[in-house]
Amino acid sequence: MHYTIQPGDTITDVTRRLGMDWDTLQTTNPKAVGRSARTGRAIVKAGATVQTPGSFADLLARETAARVAMPTRNSAGRVTAAFAPPRGAAAATPAVATGVSLPDPAAAPAKGGETIHVLQKGENVWTLAAKKYHVDPQAILRLNDIKNPKNLQIGQQLRIPTGDQGSDPATEVVASWYGQYHHGRIMANGEPYNMHGHTIAHRDMPLGTRDELENPETGEKARATVTDRGPYVEGRDVDLSYRLARKLSLSRQGVANLKMRVL
Repeated sequence: MHYTIQPGDTITDVTRRLGMDWDTLQTTNPKAVGRSARTGRAIVKAGATVQTPGSFADLLARETAARVAMPTRNSAGRVTAAFAPPRGAAAATPAVATGVSLPDPAAAPAKGGETIHVLQKGENVWTLAAKKYHVDPQAILRLNDIKNPKNLQIGQQLRIPTGDQGSDPATEVVASWYGQYHHGRIMANGEPYNMHGHTIAHRDMPLGTRDELENPETGEKARATVTDRGPYVEGRDVDLSYRLARKLSLSRQGVANLKMRVL
C-alpha cells in the first residue's frame, strides 16, 4: 500500500492510516520523516510517498519466486533451475499464506495439559492468552521457547498450556516509570509522551493493547494503553507513566512487582 503524505498530516494521522507504529514508519520510510526546524520535533514530510511493509503473504510469494529463479548445481556440476517443473507440465503456482483464516485445531490436545493453536491473521500471544485461553501469556512464550513474539507468522502452531500450567491470565512483571525528562518526546506510536496519561511502554506487546495493572501489596489497580517501547534496563518488563506510578504507589520506590492482565 502506498500513501502520499498531505499538508497538515501528523505522525499520528499517517501511522493510523497505514496501521504501523512510529518505529516501523521511520525504519521503512526514512525519506518521509524529518525534524521541524522550529521545534526540533519529529515530523512527516508533506509530498513524500510512504509504503507499508509487505504482508506475510507478499513476502512469502517473493521469497518463493526468488528460490524458483535461483540457479543451483546438480551432481555433475551443471547449473539447473532450483524448482524446474517436469517437461510438458505447467509451472505450479506457489501456495502462499493469504491471511484467510485457517482451520483452528485448538480442540486437539498435543500433550497432557496442552492444546495446539494455529496462529490466525491479527492474533498475537497476548490476545490469545487473555481472550481465548485465559492463561498467562508468559506461559505460552516459555512453552514455545519464543524469544521475540514479533517474529510469529500466520499459520505457525503454538502450544497452549491448559489446566494448572497457566490458569491465571495475569502476568507478574517488574515495573518502573518514566516522567519529566521524557515528557513531550515522540513515543513509538508517533504521539508525544504525556507523563500524566494512562500509558505504558512494553518491548514487544502490540501498540494499542489495553491492560490492567495491579499492585498486589496495596490492591490498587489501574488501566493503561501500550503506546511506547521499553524499558531498556535489564530485569524490567514494563515502564509506567508518572501518573500510573503514583496511582499504583510506585513513584517513590521507583521499581516494584506488579500483576498485568490484557483486557
